[in-house]
Amino acid sequence: MQIQYQTQRLSMRFFMLMLVLFAAQVGFGLILAMQQTDPTLLAGVLNFNVVRAEHLNLGLLWILAGFIGAILFVGPLLSKRELAAPWLIKVLFYAFVATVIWNVATQALAMRGIAGWWEGQPWLQEGLEYLEAGRAADLVILVGFSILAYVVLRTFPPVREWNEIHWGLGIGVVALMAVWVFGLFYVPRLDMQEYFRWFVVHYWVEGVWEVIHISLVGFLLVLLFKVDVKSVGYAVFWGVVLVWLSGLLGNAHHYFWIGTPEFWQFWGSLFSALEPLPLVFCFWHIYLDAHQNRRPLENAPAFYFILGSVVLEQVGAGILGFSMTFALTNVWSHGTWVTPGHAHLALFGTFGMLGIAAAYYAVPIMRKATNFDQRLGKLAFWLVFTGILGVALAFALGGTVQIFVYRTLGLEWFGGDVFPAMGVFKLLVPTFGFVFAVGAGVLIFDLLTLGRRARAPVAPDARHGVAHAGEMAVHAGGVGGWSRYLTGFEAGIWLMAMWIFGAVITLGLLSFNLPRVREMGDPTLPYLLAWIGYPGLLLVTLLFVWRFLASMEARVAAPAAASAAAAIPAGAAVAAEV
Repeated sequence: MQIQYQTQRLSMRFFMLMLVLFAAQVGFGLILAMQQTDPTLLAGVLNFNVVRAEHLNLGLLWILAGFIGAILFVGPLLSKRELAAPWLIKVLFYAFVATVIWNVATQALAMRGIAGWWEGQPWLQEGLEYLEAGRAADLVILVGFSILAYVVLRTFPPVREWNEIHWGLGIGVVALMAVWVFGLFYVPRLDMQEYFRWFVVHYWVEGVWEVIHISLVGFLLVLLFKVDVKSVGYAVFWGVVLVWLSGLLGNAHHYFWIGTPEFWQFWGSLFSALEPLPLVFCFWHIYLDAHQNRRPLENAPAFYFILGSVVLEQVGAGILGFSMTFALTNVWSHGTWVTPGHAHLALFGTFGMLGIAAAYYAVPIMRKATNFDQRLGKLAFWLVFTGILGVALAFALGGTVQIFVYRTLGLEWFGGDVFPAMGVFKLLVPTFGFVFAVGAGVLIFDLLTLGRRARAPVAPDARHGVAHAGEMAVHAGGVGGWSRYLTGFEAGIWLMAMWIFGAVITLGLLSFNLPRVREMGDPTLPYLLAWIGYPGLLLVTLLFVWRFLASMEARVAAPAAASAAAAIPAGAAVAAEV
């Protein structure tokens, strides 16, 4: 495949920036993990709160860079014309870089007490979690989002010609700009300030980003598998509708404990419980699209990361989000390690993996390396996928201990009671974090050097003949065992198993309300349910992705396994298809 529109190349700089910021975020994450085991590490140089803020902000920034790169690459394909105002895209890139530099620099100022609202310097740094950038950077960000919305809308055809993917991306880029306006407000009252802050954070993630995510997943599947755009558009439409139906009032689960009216506990719990619906829908739609015509898997790394994105969206945002956003569970889990267990799977898994998937699709095309060696991309996927599952497991189990020791027994953190109780899990976080970091390094190296390590081109007829023979073998049922065809019924069983373990996790959090636990100090039941639920959920997730991908890979491996198909000459196979 060759690049069709020259302005698509403008997406390359955003993908490369994404990789640089991703590397920096992983570096800060490793420092955080080591500071958990040794709190004195880099004290006074890079304090824990500053490292944490950098880790969070860089995560948001590199994910946004990936989103912008993906939108700029697919925009011309959707519109069948070049991107409008390419010079503005260059301005957007430099504004993005300036915002990154500003964000990193002002965190250092805040650590020294010369920036932030408390020092009367909101233009430098605001000190609001996830939104630490100062007022000056806020305005630059608003201008950048306005540029993105303008370019996308000008590039798209007239509204009467839009399909569902046009609508999803169009709504997404406009809402990205509109919701950010709430990040410009500052109110001295903490509860009111939290209203505005969560408007940005929640509506971006559970609203705007989800809409963009569903739309991009749908179109990337169209490109990878040549599936019917109309069927994908149907899935995108209902996914977007369900996201907005559940996500708008689902924001209320952030209002439980900040001095807001009690009625939010009911409405927040209700609509938060509905938020997994679009995620289940997205999960099911990727299965149907990937199995629609049983095409061989031509770009494995791109699909690996798309699948990882959708599955971890289901597990991290859906199941773990569901388990901790009821008022009766959130009263225990809020502010503990249970939250980052959910957040790492939801943020990196859902949105980060999608940006990486888009890069693995777009970069080989732009570098004319479509026949690239895919082994490093596959290895990188399994390392980061296993690493992030392990990090989430350590956080979740450590958080369960933290709830009991800190919240139920009321022992003090600084008294030295909680720290040793969580010691094992504080060691597991950097251990799995190292696995993740190795995978991130492989991934970054692979994408940065991909064009220089392209394989020798394969003759088109030979490649087409192998693919055709592989497809014939799969249709003939030539592959069995773990790599056999994945039926919809079996996929449903895997999904059900995930939710069963999610229910066990939810019951474990609810059990902290029992008098035996809360008053008598017996942690047996919540500990037992946590040790069944979390390892069970994450193991089923790992096995399901392995099973799904083994089934997909069998489409390429089938010619070697089915000698009958190999007996057909490649030329005859091509001639038969024509």
